[in-house]
Amino acid sequence: MVPVRVQRIESIRDPEGLLGKRIELVEERKIPRFAIKPPTEEARMVQSVVQALQQQLPVQTMRTGINLPKIILFLTEQEYDQLGIKFDVNQVYEVELSNHGIQFRKSP
Repeated sequence: MVPVRVQRIESIRDPEGLLGKRIELVEERKIPRFAIKPPTEEARMVQSVVQALQQQLPVQTMRTGINLPKIILFLTEQEYDQLGIKFDVNQVYEVELSNHGIQFRKSP
């Protein structure tokens, strides 16, 4: 199970002109609150390279964690109704990937 939060819901039109929704789900990960100071010069150089790469990645940082894009759904209105879930922005869901399927459960 992976906890995801609904970050954005937008109305869209598919190539055939049908109305639909674009639903963006992100995974929130905690960031350690303490700074890790590597003991060797080589480790410090690796840490600076990793930090530079992290700045290049398309993730949004927050004080307590980062938001990693996880799933973006493009659904027609009919598909959205068939899914049977009414997504709300900032609502947290648990996603289970198994047996060639995806299941969403509203997190308490």
